[in-house]
Amino acid sequence: MGNKTKGLLALLGLGALAYWKYKKSTPEEQQAVKDKINTAKDNFNKWGNDLKSKANDVASQVQDKVDEVKNKAQESVK
Repeated sequence: MGNKTKGLLALLGLGALAYWKYKKSTPEEQQAVKDKINTAKDNFNKWGNDLKSKANDVASQVQDKVDEVKNKAQESVK
């Protein structure tokens, strides 16, 4: 068995254990887990949006620079 297969089996086992433990926990503990997951999801979405915004800003700056160089090139040709 390769390392990849062993790793996937270990991950599957951990997932099954976590699911079993979640189902055996009290409703308060289940809600705490749900809250943690929702918080992590919100943080991940915020990070993704920030990254997208920064990428758009960089793309805009590059486009502005390209336009500036084009204008200078056209002026020097005239």
